[in-house]
Amino acid sequence: MKRLMLFVVIACLAMAVIELYIAPKYLVKSICKLLLFLFIPYLYIRFVAHLSFKDLFSSKMKYMKLPIILASGVSIIILSLYWIIGSFFDFSNVTVMLEDTMAVDKNNFLFVAIYIALVNSLLEEFFFRGFAFLALLKMTKRWVAYLFSAGMFALYHIAMMTDWFSIYLFILILFSLFVAGYLFNKLDEKADSILPSWLVHISANVSINLIGMMLFGII
Repeated sequence: MKRLMLFVVIACLAMAVIELYIAPKYLVKSICKLLLFLFIPYLYIRFVAHLSFKDLFSSKMKYMKLPIILASGVSIIILSLYWIIGSFFDFSNVTVMLEDTMAVDKNNFLFVAIYIALVNSLLEEFFFRGFAFLALLKMTKRWVAYLFSAGMFALYHIAMMTDWFSIYLFILILFSLFVAGYLFNKLDEKADSILPSWLVHISANVSINLIGMMLFGII
């Protein structure tokens, strides 16, 4: 259990260092994340935790009905909140930070948005729900697995969003990420699969990317 939790912390810290100090282009950062969030956890799940990799991606339809509803609701809520409260916050720094730190601009944002929605969301679900929750759940108490997975999911995004938003919006987003991580855990525990949370995560990312496209003036 301690080894698993330690690896999660180390992997998140490594990504924070990459985000804040190395600050490579998005492609290089994505390759680093692929190594830290997929291949090494896979080895642990396969040979130490002895979980079925296949089972993490399979779920009965009865467990997918609520995620489908939630995915639709999340998309509506995110876009509605942006349209309602967007004028009260300054989002102009988001595009500046993306261009300066990750070389993501108007010309390549569509490709990055597709990657974030499908591949990046899968990496995070495999790491934070498959590895840091479902695998951990078999080794410790439920509340420990819930709080650890949701907490690390929220804290991981701190380095990514540094200087993007005002402090008030930053705290709100951080709290929302923790709640989202906790709810994702609930969905996946029932299904014993990461598919439910992945579906909702994809929907949230698509909605956020649509906002990004608005900020870049693509749509």
